[in-house]
Amino acid sequence: MAIIVQKYGGTSVGNIDRIKIVAEKIAKRIEIGEKIAVVVSAMGDTTDELLEMAFKINTNPKKRELDMLLSTGEQISISLLAMALQKLGFTAHAFTGAQAGIITNNMHSKAKIFKVESKRIKEVLNRGEIAIIAGFQGINEKEDITTLGRGGSDITAVALTASLNADICEIYTDVEGVFTADPRIVKNARLIDEISYEEMSEMASAGAKVMHPRSIDYANRHGIIIKVSSSFTWNRGTTIKRREEKKMEKIEVAGVTYDKNVAKVIIKGVPDKPGIAYTLFEALAEHEIPIDMIIQSANRFGINDIAFTVSESDLKDAIKITKNVSEKMGAEGVEYEIEIGKISIVGSGITQDPHIPARMFGALAIEGINIDMISTSGLRISCLIDERFIEKAVNMLHEEFLT
Repeated sequence: MAIIVQKYGGTSVGNIDRIKIVAEKIAKRIEIGEKIAVVVSAMGDTTDELLEMAFKINTNPKKRELDMLLSTGEQISISLLAMALQKLGFTAHAFTGAQAGIITNNMHSKAKIFKVESKRIKEVLNRGEIAIIAGFQGINEKEDITTLGRGGSDITAVALTASLNADICEIYTDVEGVFTADPRIVKNARLIDEISYEEMSEMASAGAKVMHPRSIDYANRHGIIIKVSSSFTWNRGTTIKRREEKKMEKIEVAGVTYDKNVAKVIIKGVPDKPGIAYTLFEALAEHEIPIDMIIQSANRFGINDIAFTVSESDLKDAIKITKNVSEKMGAEGVEYEIEIGKISIVGSGITQDPHIPARMFGALAIEGINIDMISTSGLRISCLIDERFIEKAVNMLHEEFLT
C-alpha cells in the first residue's frame, strides 16, 4: 500500500470552505487504499497577522517567543482539517511539529531539522488512519518550540517523506506547478513538466517562490520525488526528480526568476589583509544569515570595498553585525541599498556556453538596464539591477531564451 505525504499551503486552507475541499480530496485518496500523511500551513495570512500583533506590542521581540506565537497558526489549520475529515467519517489525528517528532537545532525562526522521530505518525498510518501534521515548526533539545522560516512547511513535508520512506511528496499550492517564469508577469510563461533537483534548487534560491530551496536540497539527498500542483485544479503539475542521464550534457535555459527581497551591504575602505573576509562572514554565519552575491573590489593603496547581498528580512541584523566587525577591522564605514532586485537565468550547464551570458548581458544592455553585481553557479547566472526594471528584464530574458 502506497504511503503519500501531501502538503497544503496557506491559500489551499485559507478559509473553512477550502479546508472542506482539501478534506474531500484527501478522502478520495484514502478510499482507493493509500496511506496519507498531510502537512498543513497556517490559514491564509495568519502568520502575517500574528507578526503584526507581536510588533504592535514589542518592536524587538525575542525570537523564542515569536516562535511560540507563530506556531499557533498551523495548530489552528491542522485541528480544523482533522475535524473536517472526521465529519466525513474518517479517523484523523492532528499533530504539532513536536508531537510528530520534528527535532531541530536551537536557532529560533530559522531552525534546521536534524532528526524526525515519526513513530506516532507511522502508528496512525498503519491503522489506516490519517495523520495531519503542523508544518513550519519543530522542537529543540530544550523542548522549546522552533520554526523553520518562511516556506518551512515544504521542509517539514520532505523531511517527513524521508522518515516514513513514503512513495512521493505532493505539494499543493495556489499555482499549477513550476513555470519558466512567473506567469503573473510573463504572459507566455510555460508550465514545466519535469525539472531536476539542481535546477529547481537554483530557481528557488533565485526567487521562485513555488518551493523552499532547503526542501529541494533535502529531497535531493534522499532521492524523494516531489510533485507540485494546484489544490484548485486537476492539472498535471510539475515533477521534481533526479536528472536523466541522457539530458546531462544538454545545455539550455530552464527558467527566468527574480527576487525583490534583496538588499546590498557595502563595507567601504576595508584593509587588504588576510582573514578579513573570514572575520566578517563567520560573524554573519554565527547568526544564520545567508549570503548570496559577494564582490571584493581591487586593491587600492592597501584597501578595498566588500559588497554582499542578503534578504531584506535579514538586513537589520546584517548591518548591526557588519558595523561591529567593520569598526574592529578599521574599515571606513558601512552602507546599504534596498531599491534593488535580482534577476537570474537557470539551466543545466549554462555557464559552460559562453554565448549564454553574452546574450543575457547584451539583452539587458539593449534595454539600457545597468548591472550592479553578477554571480554565477554551474546552473545559474544572476544580475543585481535597479528594482524598477525587474519585470521588464524578466520578460525580456524570457523572450530571449524561452520563446
